[in-house]
Amino acid sequence: MLNKYLTCAGKCIVLKYKTEIGNQGYKTGGDKMFTKWRQQLTECSLFAGVQPEDLNVMLQCLNPVVKEFQKDECLTVAGQEFNGVGVILEGDVMVTKENSAGQRIIMMTLGAGDLFGEMVAFSGERGWPTTVIAQREGKVMFLPPEKIVGNCLRQCASHRLLITNMLKILSDRALFLNKKMEYLSMKSLRGKICAFLLEQYKKYRTTTFLLPLNRNEWADFLNVARPSLSRELGKMKEEGLVDFHRASIKIKDLEAMRKMAE
Repeated sequence: MLNKYLTCAGKCIVLKYKTEIGNQGYKTGGDKMFTKWRQQLTECSLFAGVQPEDLNVMLQCLNPVVKEFQKDECLTVAGQEFNGVGVILEGDVMVTKENSAGQRIIMMTLGAGDLFGEMVAFSGERGWPTTVIAQREGKVMFLPPEKIVGNCLRQCASHRLLITNMLKILSDRALFLNKKMEYLSMKSLRGKICAFLLEQYKKYRTTTFLLPLNRNEWADFLNVARPSLSRELGKMKEEGLVDFHRASIKIKDLEAMRKMAE
């Protein structure tokens, strides 16, 4: 067990890194790890199209390290030395960044099968640009970026597909960040709320869903004050646009919300 002290969001936090397969990584105990997280790995966009038996061989080449984390712990801290592309095996995390005024902005939330760190992995920067905070306990796999795009010692047939998948992930992330900029550029708070809820509607394909963020986190994501967000949601409920209870929300007038999000 390796304990590491880091500063996260103004607090001293102990990161308890417990490597599932020892310091040697995947090469020792790899089959056991693959069996345990087979579903999460095969559903991960980085490994899309790779057959399970080929994926097991590929992971032996990549030799990742798996670490545990607890709720509210920092998996990475902005400015800390970059240590690999993260693949979430269990749990949920928030990717956050502080602006020049020291205010936290939530860039995105991620769950099992999602990646983080891919934007900086192939740049000239060697430090994490964001802080990743656990929303609940879980596990993450760190992959060395040089082995993702480098020559495969085992000549894995699926390694070229891995590179293609990474390019798609980078393109999708760039589009997401462009959408995030659209949220921040909207002058109307109601427009921001409607745009966010419509994105969730597209994601879940239903007008009733659970929000991935609590009220404070949602306000941080939209870069607004929580009281203002709560007040506007109350008005929207009174006007029959939405209904909500705790984390559950229902869109009652899709067409009206689409117009407000324009």
